[in-house]
Amino acid sequence: MDKQVMTTNAAGRAEPDQVVIEEPLQIIVDGRSIAVTMRTPGHDAELALGFLRSEGVISSSTEVRSIDVDSRENHALVFLADGVEVDFDKLTRHVFSASSCGLCGKASIEAVMRSLPALPDGAVFGKETLLSAPPLLSASQSVFSRTGGVHAAGIFGADGTMHVVREDLGRHNAVDKVLGWSMGEGFDLSRCFLLVSGRVSFEIMQKALAGGIPLVAAISAPSSLAIEFAEQSNQALVGFLRPPGFRVYAGAARLVL
Repeated sequence: MDKQVMTTNAAGRAEPDQVVIEEPLQIIVDGRSIAVTMRTPGHDAELALGFLRSEGVISSSTEVRSIDVDSRENHALVFLADGVEVDFDKLTRHVFSASSCGLCGKASIEAVMRSLPALPDGAVFGKETLLSAPPLLSASQSVFSRTGGVHAAGIFGADGTMHVVREDLGRHNAVDKVLGWSMGEGFDLSRCFLLVSGRVSFEIMQKALAGGIPLVAAISAPSSLAIEFAEQSNQALVGFLRPPGFRVYAGAARLVL
């Protein structure tokens, strides 16, 4: 979502511009607030569902009875299915940490791997399949084309089919939205790859692992911790995916070059 504002250009003349909307979304699970994220409104139920999966609160959409995003503005009210129990204490590490939080990288990886084991060997991806994805992602970034202010995440099949693209001012939110979409659709991600429009951090790899995604590709660079995580989780990690080239940082066995 975006809106028009008035600006003053370098010549001192007034002219309109489109800017992306930024608003908070409070995620509440069975009456308990667990997170507030700054996001671009739209696909809020997907965002909440993907967030809950990537943070280990739920393991499937069947554990959620309903998500209400209409009753209260900028709120996602999540109601769990009967019998589903949540350890809210384990959320502390995920919800309040970021790349600047100062946590030890290796300790962070070990904490995640205890609840999300490494992926098995399986799907492989061809060079041309990867190279065909960035133009498809770019063509689907309608908000970015108007504002230049959002990130995108897309899910692609091993045959190159683009299944879903979501945009958000937060790259993590965009990933949560596509994860939430796949959960809601009951879509198997074990033979798919995730493409993000910016860089890849540890958190992006963590979210991809939670979704069972074996390969993550990015238009820009990965971080050192993202590479370490990919190696331990048996995920492939591709950076600088800009036709006609790219760099493979981990999991080369998952690619046919």
